Amino acid sequence: MSASDPSPHDLQYQRVLLKLSGEALLGGERQFGIDETVLRAYAQEVRRAMERGAEVAIVIGGGNIFRGVENAMEGMTRAHADYMGMLATMINGMALQDALEQVDLQTRLQSSIKMEEIAEPFIRRRAIRHLEKGRVVIFGAGTGNPYFTTDTAAALRGLEIGADVILKGTRVDGVFTADPEEDDSAERFLRIHGQEVIQRDLRVMDMTALTLCQESKMPIIVFNMGAEGNLSRLLTGETVGTRVHWDEANQTAERVPA
Repeated sequence: MSASDPSPHDLQYQRVLLKLSGEALLGGERQFGIDETVLRAYAQEVRRAMERGAEVAIVIGGGNIFRGVENAMEGMTRAHADYMGMLATMINGMALQDALEQVDLQTRLQSSIKMEEIAEPFIRRRAIRHLEKGRVVIFGAGTGNPYFTTDTAAALRGLEIGADVILKGTRVDGVFTADPEEDDSAERFLRIHGQEVIQRDLRVMDMTALTLCQESKMPIIVFNMGAEGNLSRLLTGETVGTRVHWDEANQTAERVPA
């Protein structure tokens, strides 16, 4: 690290939980599966964050794999389908682990379901120790229970490891008044209170995840993971994406100036 590089003390967020959607791994062409270009780009973004001194834990969804069996879901019980989704997150977790190791990062993959041949069991203290040693920790298999999403798993794991913030990496630039991919007039929020997110039904995370964050005053930043350098910039305090906060003294939403 050169003298001009930021030290860990320059970071606004030291330990982060990064939530990635499985659908983001599709890229622009695929209907299901993993786009290696997207995977490599994500690995480079995480590497830059680690080089700045951040501690990074990751929860990744499984929608890109789940879509491949979507037509077989009719009539299947919810619990059974959810366990299939957990396995899909492990496929993505293994792919991400390999991509991170290809850029010389040390990783650990932890699973909420026992599968000793490919992953450690989730143990909170062990996960924290890995982070302290400079390893990227990937949490797979959701919470290990049906009826809970990977959003909830991200909120739960973020709280368990003492993360400073939950970062939700998406394909859009933040939280908007409407879906920006469908409505060109949608405006982006720079900062918005979590209660307004709930009232407007802005779908930042599911209600269980939002409730967990609200109870612990855990901030959430929604940002475009595909934009090069975004992850590193927000770690140093630059205004990137949308910050969802729980500050009762300031509930006025801020939007991008016209």
